[in-house]
Amino acid sequence: MAGHVITLTESNWHSEVINSSIPVVVDFWAPWCGPCRIIAPIIEELAAELEGKVKFGKLNTDENPNIAMQYGIRAIPTIMLFKNGEVVDTRIGVQPKEALKQMILSHL
Repeated sequence: MAGHVITLTESNWHSEVINSSIPVVVDFWAPWCGPCRIIAPIIEELAAELEGKVKFGKLNTDENPNIAMQYGIRAIPTIMLFKNGEVVDTRIGVQPKEALKQMILSHL
């Protein structure tokens, strides 16, 4: 992972996502997930393009099952957009870059 996308865990979830002053895009993923590997470079590109406006993080659902359960993650990749600590939008599965970008920009 490049420097634009942070690794989220149960220990930093509140500080990085819930208490964030800017919107946060969370990519729920797992290492064994093929589609997750497809969407990862798209997330990286968007993180670079929207740096400073939106925070991007990845949460490994295998290593952080409590958060995945809390948000009802049943399929990965799941992309959730958090604003003021609340989920404001969700996309499941591989998404085209422009579709994700429009989803994010519509909430800024």
